[in-house]
Amino acid sequence: MFNIEEINLLCIYDTDTRESLLADLRVALPDVFDTELRGIIENSIRKLEGMTDAEYIELRHTLIPDEEYTGEDEQG
Repeated sequence: MFNIEEINLLCIYDTDTRESLLADLRVALPDVFDTELRGIIENSIRKLEGMTDAEYIELRHTLIPDEEYTGEDEQG
């Protein structure tokens, strides 16, 4: 669903929740003037808006290093 450029972008933001990630991307967007990077951010926002929280939990596994993943978000 997400390409490598989008995944790399998402990794630099707060990925604790889909909402916090979306908020960070929306805050950054007005300051991005590079057309290619702006497109990556806009595509990422659309994809995140279209996914469920369960889908985001699965995506989050790819956004954080294994040694940092605790699985806590699956217990609640």
